[in-house]
Amino acid sequence: MAEERQTFWSSFRVTFGRGLVVLVPAVITLMVLRTLFEFVDGITSPIFDRILEQHIPGIGFVSMILLILIVGLLSRNLIGRAIFKFLEKIMFTIPFARNIYSAMKDLFSAFGFGGKGKSFRQVVLIEYPRPGLFTVGFVTNEITIAADASSNVMTSVYIPNPPNPTSGMLVLVPASQVTILNMSVEDGLKLVLSGGIVTSGSITAISHKGTRSEA
Repeated sequence: MAEERQTFWSSFRVTFGRGLVVLVPAVITLMVLRTLFEFVDGITSPIFDRILEQHIPGIGFVSMILLILIVGLLSRNLIGRAIFKFLEKIMFTIPFARNIYSAMKDLFSAFGFGGKGKSFRQVVLIEYPRPGLFTVGFVTNEITIAADASSNVMTSVYIPNPPNPTSGMLVLVPASQVTILNMSVEDGLKLVLSGGIVTSGSITAISHKGTRSEA
């Protein structure tokens, strides 16, 4: 009887956990889209209602999609980039707003939204927090540390803490001790933020000499 109860609760926890893994990202995504939709709809719907003299359901959603596409197209040409750069300078003059805007922009750039990420360059494997234990991280930069007459090339590796990737830590690792993994930044984020659940079960490591080995 005790074994059956334990099996039941173990199965219950696993099932409940899987439900959370599916629902939480979906709910957060829908909340963000809903906020954006309500913002755009609150501006455009009254305008269209006055012009068309009637309310058309869904006009806010269409407006949101068109606005995102227009902003995306403008950001790809010289004039649009100049306009956004000017607006960005204005944003940075506002003390509180510039901190939020800068943090959100860096976060989206790091995660590769809208193209290749500028912050996370490669997915790597480092020996951390002690010899014999390995951690998956993301290369953000290469730093040369000069000490006396010698200099060492260090790789700055960012290690996200799931479920909030912005609360991670930065470690400096000698370049010779960094193993590059043969996976995209997106796949690496899925691996880390899922706690190792989302993985093919085999990771290909690329050494600095160009050889490959299975990790």
